[in-house]
Amino acid sequence: MSATTATTTLPANTGLSFPRLVRSEWIKLRSIRSTVWCYAILVVLTIAMAVLIGTFVNQDGAAMPTDAANATTVSVNTASVSITALVVGVLGVLIITGEYGTGQVRSTFTADPGRIGVILAKAFVLALATFVVSVVSTWIGVLIATPLQAANGIRPDLADPAVFLPILGSSVYVTLLALLAYGTGLLVRSSAGGIAITLGILLVLPVILSIFAGLTGAQWIADVGRFLPSDAGGQLFTYASPAAETGATTGLVLNGWGGFAVLAAEVVAVGAAAIAVARARDV
Repeated sequence: MSATTATTTLPANTGLSFPRLVRSEWIKLRSIRSTVWCYAILVVLTIAMAVLIGTFVNQDGAAMPTDAANATTVSVNTASVSITALVVGVLGVLIITGEYGTGQVRSTFTADPGRIGVILAKAFVLALATFVVSVVSTWIGVLIATPLQAANGIRPDLADPAVFLPILGSSVYVTLLALLAYGTGLLVRSSAGGIAITLGILLVLPVILSIFAGLTGAQWIADVGRFLPSDAGGQLFTYASPAAETGATTGLVLNGWGGFAVLAAEVVAVGAAAIAVARARDV
C-alpha cells in the first residue's frame, strides 16, 4: 500500500498589487481618529476664515478696481493656509509613525516585503485625500465669501487664472507639505520627533534665517530662506498682479512655478531618502 502525499501549489505571484495596497491604506487612513480630526479642523478653519475675513474686509463699501479685488479675494481665501499647513503636517507624520508606535508596521511590511509599494500607496492615499479635502473646503469658502465681498464692493474675476491658480495652488501646497511630513516621519519613526522637525522647518527655521539675514545683511542667507518649504511653497498661493511693475529686485526671486518646483524637489528628496532607509533597516 503506497501513501500519496498531497501537494499545494501556490500562485506564482502572492504579493499584493498596488491597487490592493491603496485600498488597504485607504481603509487604515479613514479608520484613524487623528485623520478625522485633522481633516475636520482643516475644513472648519478654511471655510470659517474665508467667511469671517470676507465679511469684514472693505466695510466702507467703496468699489475696488478688478486687480485689487482679485488680490483681495486670493488673500481672503488663502488666509488659513499657514495654519492648515501645520495640521496636515502633523497628520503626515502620524500616518506612518502611528504604525511604528503600535507595531502594525510589521504587518504592513509583511504584506509587501519590498516595502516600496506600500510606502508609495500610503503616500498616494494621503496626497489624494488631503488634496480633495482641501480643494472642496477652499472652494466652499470661495462660494460663500464671494457674495459677502460683493456686498462690500469687492467683485473679483474668478475665471482669471491669476485668481484661480493661486487658490488652487493653496491646496497643492498643503498636499506637498503633508507628503514632506510623511517622509520625515518615515525617516525618524517617532511621532514626537517627526512633528518637532516638521514644525521646526515650517515655523522656527524661517525666523532664524530672517534674524541672521537682518543682523548680518548677508543676501545669501536671505536667498537660502527662499528655498525653505514655507517660503518656496508660499509662492503657489501668492497673487501675481498683471499690473505690477517689474522694478529692480535684490536676491533670489521665485514665482509660482519656481516655488512648486523647489518644494516638489524637496518632497522627492526626503521621500527617496526615507524609502532607502526604510528598506535598509529591519523595521
